[in-house]
Amino acid sequence: QVQLVESGGGLVQAGGSLRLSCAASGLTFRRYARGWLRQAPGKEREFVAAIDRGGGSTDYADSVKGRFTISRDNAKNTVYLQMNSLNPEDTAVYYCAARVWNYSDRSGSYDYWGQGTQVTVSS
Repeated sequence: QVQLVESGGGLVQAGGSLRLSCAASGLTFRRYARGWLRQAPGKEREFVAAIDRGGGSTDYADSVKGRFTISRDNAKNTVYLQMNSLNPEDTAVYYCAARVWNYSDRSGSYDYWGQGTQVTVSS
């Protein structure tokens, strides 16, 4: 049974930082590209960042480029999202996801999802 478990969300003031983690079990970690996506109230789920199976290639939404960094530790079966210079528009539930082979910016293309972690940025 595949499980993706996010942690690290919370409440932070604008300009602050958070680091999200997502631990995976039940899958061959190295076969899967990983992504972070988010959903704000009343909005559709949107792509945030993705990383390939080896960790050598990444992709980011324009809205987070230069502020967020995705990384992975294959030895720990964990993917991370370092979020800096947060602003209220980053408030959302953040989901980690796994997609076999190649990463994608299309949320519908991911095979497995975590339960989400809330990130709230106050102004």
